[in-house]
Amino acid sequence: MTPPSPSSSAALSGHWPSWVTPELVAGRTLSFSELRTAGEWIFWLESRPDEQGRSVITARDPEGTLRDLIPAEYSVGTRVHEYGGGAWDMRLKDSAKDNAPQVVFSDRKRGGVWFSDGTISTQWATAGESPEHRYADLTFDPAADAVFCVRESHGKSVPVAALVHVQADGRETVLVEGADFYAAPRPSPDGNFLAWFSWNDPAMPWTATTLSVAPFDRTTGTLGPVTDLNGPEPCSIIEPCWSPDGTLYATSDASGRWTPVRFSHDETGWHPHFLDGANAEIGLPHWVFGQRSMAPLPGNRLLALGIRHGLNHVLLEDNGRWTELALGTPVNVPEPLGNGQFAWIDAPADAPAAIAFGCPGKACDRFRISVTLPHGVTKADIATPTPLSFPTANGAQAHALFYAPASSTSVLREGEKPPLVVMAHGGPTGRANPFFAFKVQWWTSRGFAVLDVNYRGSTGFGRAYREALDGQWGVADIEDCLAGVQAVLDRGLADPARCVIRGSSAGGLTVLGALAQSDLFAAGTSLYGVTDLRALAEETHKFEARYLDGLIGPYPEDEAVYLKRSPLTQAEGITVPVLFLHGGADKVVPLSQAESMRTKLEHSALHVYPEEAHGFRARETIEDALQRELAFYQQVFTP
Repeated sequence: MTPPSPSSSAALSGHWPSWVTPELVAGRTLSFSELRTAGEWIFWLESRPDEQGRSVITARDPEGTLRDLIPAEYSVGTRVHEYGGGAWDMRLKDSAKDNAPQVVFSDRKRGGVWFSDGTISTQWATAGESPEHRYADLTFDPAADAVFCVRESHGKSVPVAALVHVQADGRETVLVEGADFYAAPRPSPDGNFLAWFSWNDPAMPWTATTLSVAPFDRTTGTLGPVTDLNGPEPCSIIEPCWSPDGTLYATSDASGRWTPVRFSHDETGWHPHFLDGANAEIGLPHWVFGQRSMAPLPGNRLLALGIRHGLNHVLLEDNGRWTELALGTPVNVPEPLGNGQFAWIDAPADAPAAIAFGCPGKACDRFRISVTLPHGVTKADIATPTPLSFPTANGAQAHALFYAPASSTSVLREGEKPPLVVMAHGGPTGRANPFFAFKVQWWTSRGFAVLDVNYRGSTGFGRAYREALDGQWGVADIEDCLAGVQAVLDRGLADPARCVIRGSSAGGLTVLGALAQSDLFAAGTSLYGVTDLRALAEETHKFEARYLDGLIGPYPEDEAVYLKRSPLTQAEGITVPVLFLHGGADKVVPLSQAESMRTKLEHSALHVYPEEAHGFRARETIEDALQRELAFYQQVFTP
C-alpha cells in the first residue's frame, strides 16, 4: 500500500470518502472484448452503458480514425449457450489501406445473421419463429460471401446444435450435427479445410472435447471425411486456429495444462507436435465463444497468452524456444498489425482497460480508454494485487489475490485493521483476474481490504488444480475461502470482527456455504447465486445441464449429496445477515433460488431487478446494487 500523504485523515475504514462513485462505475465505463486485426485495422467489440448496454463493432483505421461499423439501431449479441460470445466477424475485401471493412454479426434482439458495411445492414439468415435459430462463433468464409458458424435451434424441448454455412442469399447448409455442442468453426486461409471442436454430455468443454478437421467441398458446400485429432486419452482440446501458411494449431491439456499443439499435414494424415516448455497455462475455459489465447505468426512462430501464478504473460514460440515479450498487460493474446506492431486490450492493475497497440519492449499507445478517472486520482488511490498462496485442507495449497486499502487522502486509525471483503468468483470454473476493476476499487478506495480467491477448481493453475473441485463443489471452494481469510488474519492484514464475503452465480453457493460452516464472517452477499442444487440440476439451461455431474455427482442418483451441499439445507447454520440481489429474468439461476433461501433466513433481505437476466448490465441496476451492498455492510459494522 502506498503511504498516504501527510494531509491524510484518519476516517473509519469502510467509510473513507471515495473517488469511485456509482455513476463512474455504471455510467461511463466502456467494456472491450474480442479484439481482432486485419492489415493495419484494429477491430473490437465495445459495450456502452450510456446506450443501454449496446454492443458495437468499433474499428480504428490506418489513419487513426475511430469508426462504428454497424448502424445505431443494432446491438451485437447472441444467446447461444446463454453466455454467448463470438457474435461477429470482420474482413477487408482487399489489402488496400483505404478499403472499407465489412462485418457480419448476430443482433442481440433480432437474432439472425446480418451483414453490414457500416451504413446499411442486410439480413443473411433469419432467426425464424419455429424453430428459433441462434447463431454464434461467426467466421467469414475466406473464399465466398458466406460465414461458418454455430447454430442452436430452439424449436424442440432440448436445443439442437449444428455447424452451418450461411450464404449471402440466406441459404443455410448444415455441415455437421449430432454432437451436443459445437464451437470454433475455423476455415483454413484458402478455405479448403474447416476445423472445429465439439463435446457431448456429461462432459464440459474444459473436461473432454473432440478436435475435428475436414476438407470443405466448395462445389457442393459440404464437408468431406472428418478426421478427429484427439489422442488416446480424453482431454480438453480447444481454440483451433490457422497460421497464414495454413498450419493448424490448437491448445490441449493432455499434458496436465493447456499447451499449444501444432499439426503438420501430409498424405498420411495430421501429426501433432506439442509446444511445451512455456511454464504457463495457455488456454481459457470455454464459457463464451470467441476467446483467443494464441495468434499464429508468419515464419512458423506462435504468440500466446499464458497464465503463470495467476498473472498473464505474453509468450513467443520460435523454433522450439519460448521467450517472454514485454507487451503491455493484455487480457487477450495480442494480434499482429504489421511493422512489428501488435494490438490488444490492455488491462493493467493500476489503470482502466484500453485498446492499445505497440511494439515489444516499448511504451504502447492506449488510444481508446474504457473510462477517464476523475481529476486528482493518483497511483496511491488505486489498489493493486499481491498474489498469495496458502495451505488449505488435506495438505493442499490454494491461491488468491490480496488488495490492501488504497487512498491518498485517508489512512487507517492508529491500531485499526481494515474490514475485509472476500470474493468468490463464479463458474465455478473461472478465475480471479488481476486487472484493474471497479468491483475491487469500489471497496479498497473506501478503506476495505479485498481477498479475491482462486479456490481449487479455478483456471490458470493446470488441469489437476481445476479437477480438484470434481465431486467437491461446496466443499473445497469453501475450505479454500476460509483458509484464505485465516491466512490474511494471521498476517494481521484485516480486522477479524469485520470480514464479509460476496459472490455471484456459482460464487453465491460458496458464500452461503461459508456463512453456514464458519463464524469468520459478519455478513454475506449473494448476487444471483445458487442456493438449491437439486432445482439447478432440474431447471438450468442445456449448456450446464450436466455440469453438476462432475462437480457434485450424477443426478438423481446422488440426490443425497445435492441436498447436503445445497445452502437451502444449511440455512439453520447461517446466523449473520445476508443480502440477496437477483434478476427477475434470470434463466441460468432462476429467481426462485433466492426467494426460497430468503424465506429460511431471519436476518436477510432480497432485492429483485425485474428486467435483469444472469448478471447485471443496466446502469441503474449496477448503481443501486453497489450502493445497496455498501450500505448493508456499513449497517452490519455499526455497533
